Amino acid sequence: MTLYVAMWSGPRNISTAMMRAFENRGDCEVVDEPLYAHYLAHTGLDHPGREQVIAAGDTDWRRVATRLTTSPAAGAALMYQKHMTHHLLPHIGRDWLAQLTHVFLIRDPRRVLVSYLKSRPHAVAADIGVLQQREIFEYVSRSSACAPAVIDAGEFLRAPEAQLRALCGLLAIEFTPRMLHWPAGPRPSDGVWAPYWYQQVYRSTGFETPAEDDVQVPEQFRSLVAQVMPAFEELFARRLRT
Repeated sequence: MTLYVAMWSGPRNISTAMMRAFENRGDCEVVDEPLYAHYLAHTGLDHPGREQVIAAGDTDWRRVATRLTTSPAAGAALMYQKHMTHHLLPHIGRDWLAQLTHVFLIRDPRRVLVSYLKSRPHAVAADIGVLQQREIFEYVSRSSACAPAVIDAGEFLRAPEAQLRALCGLLAIEFTPRMLHWPAGPRPSDGVWAPYWYQQVYRSTGFETPAEDDVQVPEQFRSLVAQVMPAFEELFARRLRT
């Protein structure tokens, strides 16, 4: 029986590195931000590579949902779906989510924001994805027998093997050391936006030790952080502990 894992993250997290880890298992198909084309087409937002993303993807969320709940590539027992929480726009139906196993990948919003601003000069709370993350978490929690797993990126990077072993246990799949290391460079499975966002991942061959330095949020964005921090703290309290 196929396991469909939906990993819900905001931007500028370790979601792409996590996608590398799952793809390197050898039994897993990965899908990179499948709702991105619909998100850009519907919102009209100007993201790097916007027209490429729309042309390469599917702007019909219903077709995307069908694809994400049907058989993965030949030989794959597992499908890992890398989702950005803000791509699940309010008008998109939610019924298909019941067929997925959900994991939430969180990161301190201050670090997310500072990293995000390096690629885009402006941001609002919706761009960071934390509020949407809490909403999706609450929705799938109500419709499932147990609350989904929450992984904090900072804690994960301090003990990636222990965290991956624990996550694999929760997903009822076998852990393999292949998840800890992968070849550097791009992948055919990467979205067409990868050249704009994945340079650090291209250079990586495994999970990197997290930065411990203090983060200085620009004054004009401190109200944004204050707006999303309660949602982050709620999810952080439910994080996977090893």
